Amino acid sequence: MIPAPFDYHAPTTVDEALELLARLTGEGREVKVLGGGQSLLPVLRLRLAAPEVLVDLNRIPDLRGVREDGDDLVIGAMTTHDTMTRDPLVRTHALLLALAEETVADPQVRHRGTFGGALVHADPASDVPASALALDAGMVIAGPGGRRTVGAEDFFEDLFTTAVGEDELLVEVRIPKHTGWGAAYEKFNRISHAWAMVGVAAAVRVEGGTIAEAKVGLTNMGSVPVRARSVEAALVGQPATAEAIRQAASSAAC
Repeated sequence: MIPAPFDYHAPTTVDEALELLARLTGEGREVKVLGGGQSLLPVLRLRLAAPEVLVDLNRIPDLRGVREDGDDLVIGAMTTHDTMTRDPLVRTHALLLALAEETVADPQVRHRGTFGGALVHADPASDVPASALALDAGMVIAGPGGRRTVGAEDFFEDLFTTAVGEDELLVEVRIPKHTGWGAAYEKFNRISHAWAMVGVAAAVRVEGGTIAEAKVGLTNMGSVPVRARSVEAALVGQPATAEAIRQAASSAAC
């Protein structure tokens, strides 16, 4: 199908994009922001959404890339899934994110879809939000009043709903470095490349064969990603063995 007609803007700076959003929303116009577009474009084609204006962020270079800032890894919101899987900083300091990104859809989607786009879309079946939640990500949101950082647990408010306002943008994500942590992301789906029916994102720090810290996020177990605090508590202090992990997993239902 063909999308309903809309006006199109492609700003080249964050400030320009924010000025556009402030003006357009102030005029009462319905606006959609295009990140990677891998979720939005199918919806537009089916006319399940018919915004008056589309603001495309793909021409803003400052929103792409990965860098270090002290104890944090800073990831631009428009960094693609594919870049996340290969970036050496991500694989060194936030391995869980790289592993989760490897499971996103197929290569075409991973080359166009973006990390920040998936977070703001806030689909509970997406592989990205639970991993960001598990790693205590801080979401940096820019708006008319400047920038603010919202923790992942407060960022995801409900199904397809986040703390980003209609005149705001997610510009970057700050991840505390988890250097040397073990990580895994596993999801269950019926067919390859499909959305997760359920998924588990886990990162652990092991000292002397014992689990010293554990962080676990759950995909598609509610309207927002879920932090499995009881499982984390059950893992800490246990030997890093398959049996200890099986026993801790029984706490997921508690």
